[in-house]
Amino acid sequence: MKKIRLTALSAALLAAFAAPSVMAQSNEELLKELKALRARVEELEKKVAAQPQPQSAAEPKWGMTPEQVQEFNRVAVKTEALEDVIESQGFKGLKVTGFIEPVFIYNQRQDRAGFQFLNQQSDGYFYDTSFMGSATIDFLKETEGGTLWHLTLTPNRGVGAGIDGLSIVQEASVSVPLGSLQTRLIAGQIPDWSGYEYQQPTLNPFTTHNLLYDFTLPFGYTGVGLDLKEGKWWVRTMLANVNATMRQAGEKSPVWAFRVDYSKGEFNGWGFASLVGKSPNFNTGNNTMAYLAELDGYFIRGDLTLQGQVSVGKQKEGAITPALDGSWRDAQWAGLSGLAGYMFTPRLQGLVRADYIKNDKNGGGLFTYNGYTTFDEQTGAVIVGNDDRNGIGPDLNGDVNKGANRYAVSLGLKYAFDKATTLKLEYRLDGADRAVFLDVKDGTYKKTNSLLGASMVVAF
Repeated sequence: MKKIRLTALSAALLAAFAAPSVMAQSNEELLKELKALRARVEELEKKVAAQPQPQSAAEPKWGMTPEQVQEFNRVAVKTEALEDVIESQGFKGLKVTGFIEPVFIYNQRQDRAGFQFLNQQSDGYFYDTSFMGSATIDFLKETEGGTLWHLTLTPNRGVGAGIDGLSIVQEASVSVPLGSLQTRLIAGQIPDWSGYEYQQPTLNPFTTHNLLYDFTLPFGYTGVGLDLKEGKWWVRTMLANVNATMRQAGEKSPVWAFRVDYSKGEFNGWGFASLVGKSPNFNTGNNTMAYLAELDGYFIRGDLTLQGQVSVGKQKEGAITPALDGSWRDAQWAGLSGLAGYMFTPRLQGLVRADYIKNDKNGGGLFTYNGYTTFDEQTGAVIVGNDDRNGIGPDLNGDVNKGANRYAVSLGLKYAFDKATTLKLEYRLDGADRAVFLDVKDGTYKKTNSLLGASMVVAF
């Protein structure tokens, strides 16, 4: 058809721009020639239109028997009906995933060894329980407009349990596009996004978590913010409550939480996260101003994985040991964490992780790790305490104004049994520069503690 139209057009142009001898023809002769050309084009168009048209991809192909055509139509009708049912029942755009993680832990100073799974977290947060031994079901729904609805349920071992010891909600959030899928309004309860290490055992290569993850970062945020992506950049920011689902009487100020990620290339990148605002303080019973900042990065290429993080923090009136007049002093800390992994085979990975936290100022004290010191109601005497299971705070038989500087070294193996199942084995040595680990067998304090952990993660 295109060739026919081009031929007619060419002829018309030749007629319009002919040689001088042709231009001498009368207008009447030119009109007759143009009419003849138009009639010829119309005749050719009718012939082309009368030719058989090619079949569409949705129609049965030539060569199908009547029975095959009938089966084809039956399948097409069923497929359309199934799509209608999925959409009407709300399953369109819904993704469901989950995992379980039974864990075995041996803790030398706690004098215990055994399995732990879905155990209550109401007694507190410890590095030998952390978020380990969890079971999670995750629902992610995306609407046609691009809005994301996210609900993650984790009984006993999730963010909700870390906040109040009871909630099974790990995450409950919405993400609404603001004119673009790359610019979103986010709101709800969202787990903390700081550091190189993830909470989920499907993403964390070790069974335990590093010291910075356990003791210097929030559990999560409840509030509203923005999620922005542009090329290699990803920015998230919120105004929210930290480690709280609602404000109590007298509390009015939200925290500002922020994270920016940059994927430099295919193999490496970095991230920066910060928090500024009033956060829980168990010394005073009220929220006090806290400042957190951390920088993390990664390099993953071939069989080699390298990850690292540096963190600093400060909280007003958050130190463990008060001043001589009984007033609370400020807590301040700084820490490092690094991880290296190497794939010996496509299924077996060897791992090493090393952590250090400098926390000796004013008897120690980390983010929300305070409230151990009490006062005698009758005499007013200061009774200094510490966290003798996590190894945070001063040596109670030494200088109570000096907190323990903590370190931990972990060696591990991770084996992919199949696509859904991962087996992990870890030996971890925790230590401090003063005796802060309580040995429950004899009631004495030690400078080190050994832990052996193993876990099986089964995901779908």
